[in-house]
Amino acid sequence: MEAAMSRYMLLHIGFEMPTPEIMAAWNKWFEDVADRAVEHGGFHSGAREISHDGVKDLPMEAGSITGFSVIEADSLDEAVEIASGNPFIDSIRVYEISKQG
Repeated sequence: MEAAMSRYMLLHIGFEMPTPEIMAAWNKWFEDVADRAVEHGGFHSGAREISHDGVKDLPMEAGSITGFSVIEADSLDEAVEIASGNPFIDSIRVYEISKQG
């Protein structure tokens, strides 16, 4: 029996207004990783941060988390390799999702 692949969360960091060229590059990446993708989504407004100091609104700026992808891969190294093909703005953070329960 083949072992199940692990899931990885890719957090997309950085913001700039998307041009048709940027959108085309993103759409190509989504197509390229479709067999590994579990889910994709974006954050474009309305973010807040909760801390012990209270709640504050988060502006959409260069260092913002602007989207996420959940992919399946055999290892963190493979997840990083898959993420490296993404047309990211500033950076991508890759985290292994641990199963609870």
